[in-house]
Amino acid sequence: MAPILVSMEIGKDGIAIIRICNPPVNALTFSGDDKFCVGLDINIIQKVQKTGDTSFLPDASVELVIDTIENGKKPSVAAIQGFALGGGLELAMGCSARIATSRAELGLPELKLGLIPGCGGTQRLPRLVGTSKAIEMLMSSKIITSEEGKEFGIIDDVVSSHEDLLTVSRLWALDIAEGRKPRTHTLQRTDKIKPIHESSAILEVQRQQVLKTPRSMPHYKVCLDVIEEGIVSGGYAGVLKEDKVFRELVLSKSAKALLHAYFAERATSKVPGITDCKIKHRKIEKVAVIGGGLMGSGIATALILSSIQVILKEINFDYLLKSLKSIEVNLHSLVKRGELLEKKMKKAFSLLKGVVDYEEFTNVDMVIEAVNEEVLLKQSIFEEIEKICPPHCIFASNTSTIDLNVIGARTKSQDRIVGTHLFSPAHVMPLLEIVQTENTSKLVILDVLKFAKIIQKIPIVVKNCTGFAVNRTFFPYMQGAEILANLGVDVFRVDRVITEFGMRIGPFQLFDLSGYSIFLASVKEFAAAFPDRTFQCPLVQLMMANGRTGKKNGRGYYLYKKGKIPEPDLSVLKIVEESRRLASIMPGGEPISVMDQEIVEMLFFPVVNEACRVIEEGVVLRASDLDVASIHGMKFPSERGGIMYWADSIGAEYIYARLKYWSKAYGNFFQPSQFLQEKATKGIPLLEL
Repeated sequence: MAPILVSMEIGKDGIAIIRICNPPVNALTFSGDDKFCVGLDINIIQKVQKTGDTSFLPDASVELVIDTIENGKKPSVAAIQGFALGGGLELAMGCSARIATSRAELGLPELKLGLIPGCGGTQRLPRLVGTSKAIEMLMSSKIITSEEGKEFGIIDDVVSSHEDLLTVSRLWALDIAEGRKPRTHTLQRTDKIKPIHESSAILEVQRQQVLKTPRSMPHYKVCLDVIEEGIVSGGYAGVLKEDKVFRELVLSKSAKALLHAYFAERATSKVPGITDCKIKHRKIEKVAVIGGGLMGSGIATALILSSIQVILKEINFDYLLKSLKSIEVNLHSLVKRGELLEKKMKKAFSLLKGVVDYEEFTNVDMVIEAVNEEVLLKQSIFEEIEKICPPHCIFASNTSTIDLNVIGARTKSQDRIVGTHLFSPAHVMPLLEIVQTENTSKLVILDVLKFAKIIQKIPIVVKNCTGFAVNRTFFPYMQGAEILANLGVDVFRVDRVITEFGMRIGPFQLFDLSGYSIFLASVKEFAAAFPDRTFQCPLVQLMMANGRTGKKNGRGYYLYKKGKIPEPDLSVLKIVEESRRLASIMPGGEPISVMDQEIVEMLFFPVVNEACRVIEEGVVLRASDLDVASIHGMKFPSERGGIMYWADSIGAEYIYARLKYWSKAYGNFFQPSQFLQEKATKGIPLLEL
């Protein structure tokens, strides 16, 4: 780690400005050139986890924040510009006052990394904003603005510029030193803390919420315990318990997995040969979206929320009005949840224009096609837009499975064709799969990477193939569910086991939500590309023949009623029984007997197996990209580190042995890949390339 450069400048007024310059984000600084501080260097946490030695962790909570700053001889004022996150905000909360520039970001996101705040954050935040608000911010890792911080009680004053920040901070320091403003010791405050019985009741309600989450995330519960310790026994006792628990959590399985996911996510935007070259990206300011269905309306919503002008094209005015209404509903739902201000909603909607022809496409920077998964339709669209759009315009498809070379076969602009596969709902799901063909230019990939940042998506760059990286890797998950059902395993038990594992919903409820026709279209593509390992059975067709379309008409494996939790529809078991009879894969005609752990393995080991093929074929740049894809694209539990990290925690040798056994018992779907076999034989982790 590079040495931290500390500077101190004493003005004529006797106020010292202390700066710590530790690029790029200033680890523990009072005042930086353009950023305040993000707290403890995350690389130190990584070092502790690799060595198992917690002595590398600084004793900042007591020695620095309490003894030196909060209880020091001189008052201190935190001058916050840019952001104060994690230990940076904890440091600021230990100061006598906090001044911030407008729209500075504040938050304690440690729980996202499997940790809790380690410099007094669990104790000072409740004393500044109250118990309920503190719990909300901590449990959600919510980032707020300085304006919100002032409203809640974290920030004392908000200024408009860096110059004003230093001027006002100096005045506050003088006023405190000379007694015109009170010097506060946040850890000793109790005015915002509710009586013990009320605070304990609030904490207990939150504990029950944590217990309802079927995941192994101990840090959420212990965070609440540490908060309660400070309320019951005093702030100093709470700080001591916080420090002890923090050091224990650093070495926990979930913290190691979440830190791996964090570093994996940071790596996805680095593409050798593109981001490390001296290529200047172009701005994407106006985008046309073709198709205003579920995906198209979601994509348009995501773009206008990021201040990008959108031309939304539909085939007629009736469909267009429905699409515009869907976008309006998307925006209103964000306002209702408190995630969007009414003023910003109106501004976003003003950036949207609906059309039924291509006349407005003459000056767009990018076109995103989001129509049904029909090859001929997509080909005709790309052929048409090539005639109308400007020469620099990027031609993107949101297809989830179809080969981009096939989609763009009729065009001459092969270098401008790229896949921009977003996940539904597109304005909520954070992943953007950027698909490059052999002809896609480096400039286009760079442009879309920058575009991903603007629309606040996490990009992974992948090579063109059927299903690309995410859907190809996870297609065996849905296929595996069908196989289990046809082997005699109860479909509702499968969903229960998988949600207990940590997935938000099980595969059969996912069938209901994603739509049966979309699944069948995917089966067709995968069967053509990978006939040796695609399992085909009549189950979905039988469901549709029975008048079921899933959530769309309220009837699938589950019954869907507005405002109610989906309920299993037991009458569907007769349909499953008929599928078993027709598929005829049960050994000896009898249902197989499996433990819950085997259900997890029979669904996810084939996913790991296909991921190995994706890695071997060079579809992804690095194995850890699939961890990011699994977490943000398929909602694989983040506390397990992603699909490949989880697989390595089990071991390639065991996964290979189980797949080999199942392939002999149930067929080629489970046949281990050559890549997995080699890793298992040599004892090499799957993440190690």
